[in-house]
Amino acid sequence: MRIVFFGTPNFAVPSIKKLLNSAYEVIAVVTQPDKQSGRGRKAVFSPVKEEALKAGLKILQPVRVKNPEFISELRLLNPSAIVVVAYGQILPPEIIHMPAYGCINIHASLLPKYRGAAPINWAIINGENTTGVTTMLMDEGMDTGPMLLQEYIRIEKDDTAGSLSEKLSITGADLLIKTLKGLEDGGLKPTLQAGEATYAPLLRKTDGVINWSKTAKELTNFIRGMNPWPGAYSFLEGKRVKILKADTSYGDADAGVINEASKEGLLVGTGDGLLSIFEIQPEGKPVMSVKSFLQGRELRQGMRFYEETIG
Repeated sequence: MRIVFFGTPNFAVPSIKKLLNSAYEVIAVVTQPDKQSGRGRKAVFSPVKEEALKAGLKILQPVRVKNPEFISELRLLNPSAIVVVAYGQILPPEIIHMPAYGCINIHASLLPKYRGAAPINWAIINGENTTGVTTMLMDEGMDTGPMLLQEYIRIEKDDTAGSLSEKLSITGADLLIKTLKGLEDGGLKPTLQAGEATYAPLLRKTDGVINWSKTAKELTNFIRGMNPWPGAYSFLEGKRVKILKADTSYGDADAGVINEASKEGLLVGTGDGLLSIFEIQPEGKPVMSVKSFLQGRELRQGMRFYEETIG
């Protein structure tokens, strides 16, 4: 089977590695264009491009995947299948229907739940106990194509979007190989998605602002789901602070108001219960424990976190 691999971020790396160590032939990799970073505007390669360079693969980086020249070049490669893992652009029908085995997508949820761009984040934010990976044949909708295989995974209490993404990326890579083998030998048949669909829209940086009127449990999940990006944040004494790790605690205080700031910890009121903060990142500073954060700061009971800059 001749495969063209579409992928960009770290989540896609285990899949491309697994393919390269399999019996399948990866004939090209398609990834997003290089980004420019730093004062010298140095080109930064995607994680998938880094893997493709190591393997000496043909690399394509179209600015727009709908470009007719790119589609023509892809057609000349004559792939048996296209594998898509967190590529970052919506594929046009000309590509979706091009290969004999179709476009096979790895999606980090148990479809039809959490269709969309940020399924891992939203599963944690919404307090799910389980999630998983689905392989599917792509159609022209948003994660609406027929399913091939699914595998469940438990969401642990201390999982963040970052740690869960890493687990799911490995599960997805294993499931991909099983899927390709099933399609190749004819034993795996697609099945239509059934059940109520839910959605996981793309997150923006501004979505990380903490709404202190939510319950302590909801905020604990929110902070986990926003870690590492876009990060859950609030404003204290006019400065933005990110909160990276927290848990619920017994007690009560007005939403956003500090109940306790001492060597014992930092407790903040919510819509129901207290939020105990363990890791925090002040503006322009590295991530630190709340104990380090409190050293040299005169925080006291009654001071408030705000959802925007005040003053």
